[in-house]
Amino acid sequence: MENDKKQPAMRGSMKMVVALMIGYSIIYMDKQMVSAAMVPISKQFSLTSTQTGYIMSAFFLAYCLMSIPSGWLVDKFGSKNILLLSLCLTALFAFAFGWANGLIFFMLMRFGSGIGHSGYPSAASKAIAENFDSEKRVFMQSAILTTTGIGAILAFTIGTRVIAINWRYGYFLLGALFLIALVVIALCIPKYQATAVKQTATTPVQKVSLGQVLSDSNVLVLALIMVLINIAAYGSSSWMPTYLTKTYHLSLSSAGNLLALNAIWQIVGSLGTGIVLSKWFAGQQKRFLIITATTGMLSTIVMVSFHNLMLAAVMMAISNLTIVATFTGSFTWSQRLFTEDRIGSATGVLNFGGTFGGVLGPMLAGFLVDAFKGSFVVAFVVLGVLLFVSSLLTLFIKTTAK
Repeated sequence: MENDKKQPAMRGSMKMVVALMIGYSIIYMDKQMVSAAMVPISKQFSLTSTQTGYIMSAFFLAYCLMSIPSGWLVDKFGSKNILLLSLCLTALFAFAFGWANGLIFFMLMRFGSGIGHSGYPSAASKAIAENFDSEKRVFMQSAILTTTGIGAILAFTIGTRVIAINWRYGYFLLGALFLIALVVIALCIPKYQATAVKQTATTPVQKVSLGQVLSDSNVLVLALIMVLINIAAYGSSSWMPTYLTKTYHLSLSSAGNLLALNAIWQIVGSLGTGIVLSKWFAGQQKRFLIITATTGMLSTIVMVSFHNLMLAAVMMAISNLTIVATFTGSFTWSQRLFTEDRIGSATGVLNFGGTFGGVLGPMLAGFLVDAFKGSFVVAFVVLGVLLFVSSLLTLFIKTTAK
C-alpha cells in the first residue's frame, strides 16, 4: 500500500527533471553569452570596461532585487506558474536586447532579463523538494545544476559563432530558445506536483512566514557565502572572453572554443559534487567546500601569474571545476538544511545573495582592470581570495538546525 501511494509522486519525475534542465540550460546560456557579446558591443559603441561591467551587472541587480519576492511567489502560486512566467519574461527581454542601441538601453534590457531569471531557480528547487525524498534531493539538485556547463557550452559554441556574425542575431536566437523551453515546461511539468508526496507525509505541511525564514541564521550565512562565491564566479566568467582575446590575442571564435571545452569541467563539477558529497563527504560539506574553494583560488592565481596559454587553459579548467563544485555544494546544501515548507523562500534568499554577488563581480573586476591599466592579474587574484573566504564562512553553519 505504501508503494502504491509513492508511485504517483515518482511517475514522470525524470521527464520533469529533463524539462527543468532544458530551461536551466537556456538560462545559463543567457548568463554566459552576454560576456562574449560584450566584445563586439563594446567596440561598436566605444564602451569602457567599467561601462561594460554596468551592463553585465544590471542583470544581476534586478535578479538580486527580485530573488526574495520570487521565492515567496513560488511558495504562494506554485512552481510551474513561476517557471512559465520566468521563461515568458526572459524570451521577451532577449528579443528586446537584440534591438538595443545604447548604454542605457542595454542596461534596461539586461535589468528586465534579470527580473525574468529570478524566479526560475526557486521554482526549480521547489519542484525538486515536492517530488523527491530528502536523501535524493541533493543529487537531483546537483544533476540539474550540470546545466551551468551545458549552458556555457551552448553559449561559447553556438552563441559565440552567431555573435561573431552579428551579435543581434545571437539574441534573437536566444529568445527563440527561451520560447522552446517555455513549451517544454508547459507540456512536461504537471500543475500540482506535490499532491502525492504530501499525502504520504506523517505530519501536515505548515506554512512558514518570510520573517521566520529570514530569522534563520543558516539562511543568512549561506546567503553571504553565495555572495562571495558568485562575485568570484561571475566576476571571472564575465571577463574571461575579454581576458583571452586581449592577453593572448585570440579571435572571439577561438576564445569561445576554449571556453566551451572548459565548460565540460563545469558539468563534471556539478554532477560530480552530488556524487562526491553522497559517497565520500556525506555530512562533511564544510570540509568539501574548503578544499574546493582553496583549489579554485590557487588555480585562478596561477592562471594569471604566467603568460602561457597552455598553462592558462589547464588552470582555467581546474578553476572552472572547483568554482562550480563550491557553488553546487553550497547551493544544494539548502536541500538538507531546510524543509519543504520553506525551501522556496529560503532559495529565494540564497538567490538574492548569489545575484548580489553577480552584481558586484563584473563591476569589481572591471574597476580593477581599469585601475591597473588593463591588467587582469589583480582582478583575478582578488576574485580567487574572495572564493576562499566564502569557504571559511561555512564554519558558522549549524548543521543540526534542521
